[in-house]
Amino acid sequence: MPKGNAKRVVAIVTEYRFNSHADVILGRLLGDMNYSPSIEVVSIYTDQVPENDMSRTEAMRCGIPIYSTIEEAIETAYAEGGLDGVIIIAEHGDYLKDEQGRIHYPRRRMLEAVLRALDKLEIQVPIFSDKHFSYQIEDTVWVYQQVKNRGIPFMAGSSIPHTPHIPAIELKQLQASNEWLVLSFSTLVEAYGYHALEVLQSVAEHRAGGETGIASISTLEGAAVWEAMARGEWPEDLLINCLKQANGAAFKHPSELNEPTFLITVEYLDGTKGYVFQQEKLTDFWSFSVRNKQGVFTAKCDSNDERPFKHFDRLTQLIEQFIITGEEQFPIERVFLSSGMINYAVESLFQGRRLQTPELHIHYS
Repeated sequence: MPKGNAKRVVAIVTEYRFNSHADVILGRLLGDMNYSPSIEVVSIYTDQVPENDMSRTEAMRCGIPIYSTIEEAIETAYAEGGLDGVIIIAEHGDYLKDEQGRIHYPRRRMLEAVLRALDKLEIQVPIFSDKHFSYQIEDTVWVYQQVKNRGIPFMAGSSIPHTPHIPAIELKQLQASNEWLVLSFSTLVEAYGYHALEVLQSVAEHRAGGETGIASISTLEGAAVWEAMARGEWPEDLLINCLKQANGAAFKHPSELNEPTFLITVEYLDGTKGYVFQQEKLTDFWSFSVRNKQGVFTAKCDSNDERPFKHFDRLTQLIEQFIITGEEQFPIERVFLSSGMINYAVESLFQGRRLQTPELHIHYS
């Protein structure tokens, strides 16, 4: 681990076990997976310690103390050499799963504790929070308002939007686009649908005029997806292009597969639309198609579903650059909208209807 003049950070995690997000992000910052970190982790807090916990052995190996509270981890780090950033990884762990399928990861609770500690010290440092802001829209809005009102350098989100696109799509093609579809996989709508929605937002935000905000969200399941396709309510051709990118020329139409299927429709305030098509076992990576007046352009997100999950290299690099410079590496509004989208998408699936999204009427470019 780097010493001397390296920026000093505190890591706040739900759990640290093999192949967890703490393992693939914090582990890299501890020098695992052939990664050479440029910032120094100086204290750790773990919310849970499962039987297969790695935090104690890894912390001992690196000589890093683990504290019993978030406040103690931050205050001690500050007192013993200063504090330059906080990294929150609240993904994975044994937390409540509600009737909507949402897992109640304590992202807001952890951020509240971090802010209390920083307020007590009268300092402000960059904060990174892994994946979406929260499992519910009220907390998503709270997080966004807190960081904007306080002027806190804040970065969050998924690793997938930062993967290379294969083939690369020129920015001018995205700027001219007006319809998008992302192909996803798994039956876990919140966990995997979030990745896809952030990919969607990362390409849609480049359209001419910039981001205008989101008017509504709807989620269909099973036969309703194919009935909507038959009515021409979503672009089957964009899905077919994604499937060709994922599987080559030979594939079965997903309507012929007896697998759980979901379709999220995002209607933007400027009248454009984006879609996430998610089906179990259809693929093992994310891809997307965009439409503009010149035609349809399709690419896959070059992620890796086997250890060491090389796509986390890029996310970790972005986190380090953020901590070192204090400058957000992409608009935080992207993650706010993506977080709100997954909140509403899960709620729409539960209620069985399209939902208006007044909290997501924001502009950015």
